[in-house]
Amino acid sequence: MPELFAIPALATLLAFTAAAVVLTITPGPDMSLFLSRAMTDGRAAGFACMFGASSGIVVHTMAAAFGLSALLAASAQLFSLVKLAGAGYLIWLAVQAVRHGSALRLVAGAPKNRTLLEHWLTGVGINLLNPKIVLFFVTFLPQFISAGDPRAAGKLVFLGLYFLALAIPITSLMILAADRFAAAFKSNPRLMKWIDWLFAGMFSAFAVKILLTRGS
Repeated sequence: MPELFAIPALATLLAFTAAAVVLTITPGPDMSLFLSRAMTDGRAAGFACMFGASSGIVVHTMAAAFGLSALLAASAQLFSLVKLAGAGYLIWLAVQAVRHGSALRLVAGAPKNRTLLEHWLTGVGINLLNPKIVLFFVTFLPQFISAGDPRAAGKLVFLGLYFLALAIPITSLMILAADRFAAAFKSNPRLMKWIDWLFAGMFSAFAVKILLTRGS
């Protein structure tokens, strides 16, 4: 029976921490939803959406962890190919970030009489139904696991939950100061470009590391 929880090495954890922080501060559909709802329906609505999206990430984590660990148990070579494909995908994401920039789309309008459960379900739906998130988890998480690691499933679960532990405080601060964060992102193109280049540089570095490891 695979180990359900295992902590990666410190170097891996530090690299993942840096990547997770960069990913969290990069605007996208989830952040757009949190900030929009916080600004129109109140902070409680923003938090409900955030926890909905976090619930979706737990689902993605478990699916990726046990699916990838099953693949690793079946064939270490196929797992290595997934990592190689993931490296290519990370490079593509980096190029897209530089070419097209981050997507922060705030929806303005009058507050609507929605319950916190409805906000939570919206967060779940936005997260679970986003194919980019599915593909990202399947290609991103394996970059921190070696093909011969017998504790791969436990480490993948840990990394997915650790990502949430890092992301929730950061996004909570954004929700608490939604107006300021939205204004900063929308009115400061240099800040957005800096985040895009940081994202591109970080994920290109991971991709190059995978390619060099396979070539050595």
